[in-house]
Amino acid sequence: MAQRNERNQEASIYVGNLDERVTDELLWELMVQAGPVVSVHLPRDRVTQSTQGYGFCEFQTPQDAQYAVQIMNMIKLYGKPIRVNMSAADRRTTQDIGAKLFIGNLDPSIDDKLLYDAFGAFGSMVQTPQIARDQLSGNSKGFAFVSYTTFEAADLAIQSMDGQYLANKPINVQYAFKKDAKGERHGSAAERMLAAQARKNDPASFAS
Repeated sequence: MAQRNERNQEASIYVGNLDERVTDELLWELMVQAGPVVSVHLPRDRVTQSTQGYGFCEFQTPQDAQYAVQIMNMIKLYGKPIRVNMSAADRRTTQDIGAKLFIGNLDPSIDDKLLYDAFGAFGSMVQTPQIARDQLSGNSKGFAFVSYTTFEAADLAIQSMDGQYLANKPINVQYAFKKDAKGERHGSAAERMLAAQARKNDPASFAS
């Protein structure tokens, strides 16, 4: 099986939120339904040899990988919806792009798939949204984050969804606070300039 540094990133996908029972073979059998698979890799703990909840799958062509993202994202394995996106997109951090939104006042009944369906229409996401949950009970904390690849998509999501009712509760949608800057939110003019410059220098990496 190909080593990670030999993988064709343009034809590779990242698969997350995997149950510990998912094996390389099972992931291969699932993904081959989208197209010819070259390799599958599930990183394992060096001591316990248990999987770490995510993996990578390389296809023969970037088109096969993109098709897999479209049809495999949020499919359930062992009752858990898997998260699938392009491996190259997974390497881009939200700090690079800045189009990260905070979604608040979420009803406890809302799950990751409903959130994805509600916000996926506005543009390409850096990663699949995930609702914050209590580590012990697994109950929703009532908020989540959504990261888009462009500010245009994030702006449209705010305009369209802020104050809208989702599961009978009006949700709050706004740019998220930056981790390392107290009180400063994403979406600033400076971030937008940086993102525009990055897109100009490497337009292919921002293709949706």
